[in-house]
Amino acid sequence: MSHTPNPTDSPVSRRRFISLSGGVAAGAALSAPFVQAQPAKIKVGMMLPATGTFASIGTAITNGFRMAVGERGGKLGGREIEYFAVDDESNPAKAPENTNRLVQRDKVDVLVLVGTVHSGVALGMAKIARETGTLLLIPNAGADDITGPMCSPNIFRTSFSNWQPIHPLGKVMAERGHKNVVWISWKYAAGDESARSFKEGFEKTGGKVVKELGLPFPNVEFQPLLAEIAAIKPDAVACFFAAAGAAKFISDYAAAGLKDKIPLYGSGFLTDGVLQAVQAQAQGVMTTLHYADSLPSKRDQEFRLGYAKQFKMQPDVYAVQGYDTGLLLAQAMESVKGDFGNKAALIKAMEGVKIDSPRGAWTMSKEHNPTQDIYLRKVEGEQNKFVSVAWKALADPGRGCRMG
Repeated sequence: MSHTPNPTDSPVSRRRFISLSGGVAAGAALSAPFVQAQPAKIKVGMMLPATGTFASIGTAITNGFRMAVGERGGKLGGREIEYFAVDDESNPAKAPENTNRLVQRDKVDVLVLVGTVHSGVALGMAKIARETGTLLLIPNAGADDITGPMCSPNIFRTSFSNWQPIHPLGKVMAERGHKNVVWISWKYAAGDESARSFKEGFEKTGGKVVKELGLPFPNVEFQPLLAEIAAIKPDAVACFFAAAGAAKFISDYAAAGLKDKIPLYGSGFLTDGVLQAVQAQAQGVMTTLHYADSLPSKRDQEFRLGYAKQFKMQPDVYAVQGYDTGLLLAQAMESVKGDFGNKAALIKAMEGVKIDSPRGAWTMSKEHNPTQDIYLRKVEGEQNKFVSVAWKALADPGRGCRMG
């Protein structure tokens, strides 16, 4: 039977979150033998973007998570899984309500925040997880505060912080001779944090961000800003966009005649999952990210073949993040032999994990964010081809984290 911890419990200490216990059933007759009941199922709540700009990302992460669990016979630590899904609608205002539907109504044991992709939704979900002590695994949303001031023993991220994947891009662009750059992104948490990280990395090399341009999420009316870029004539443009919005930006950038005049760079989310839609317009675009389509490893090759066979599509970074979330939970559950109620051992197992990932092996930082390689990639055909390791074993600074 499962129960939800008292929401008034202190949020940051390593205490009870939802536990499960098996039961023993006896036969009707006193002489009948005792029969051990099957362990209760683990309830996994998946709060994903199922509609709107980020819907494709929700699908990819769900596929990856289920693939990892499927490789273990559909079980975690020998226990079957029951899934509960909620469309987060990429709407921060609905995050508390949607999260509570899973925690209070469905009484899930694990919240899998699939990106929500939208960092504002992630922050709302993390707040509920801290208050209730529910185990929260984040396979995408990069809001820096989640592994900063909002860090908590029961919150883990398997993807990245917004600071992390784009920080090395400044060094890359400086090495390629760019000195004066325009930055453009959506004006919301992920865009603002990516802007700060890029600027920090680029200006350390002596470069200058001559203009920062932005528009509200999920607005895709890029033409006025592209006209401004054309007038400024910078050495290059760096940006943060993702999913359908990224495809529109790449297409509009090329249509404005900028593609062959001003080199375009970005966080890898600019080109991940969109190349079938913008193949011609995206050729040559360079990005930095914790995954690339042609990593020289047998592990990645096997993953890509398996994913394509199962889902009839090529995996991207979102699929890898979902897959690694499944691996993290599976390894931890195997470590505690399926005893989800052993919270201290479960958290310790997650903290000490080494994930043999398609992206390359990574470990968990003390702030519960991956310490991982960041790659330089270049669009060739329909792939984000591996160019080099832009930064080895990069860890998020975790500014403001005080783990209790």
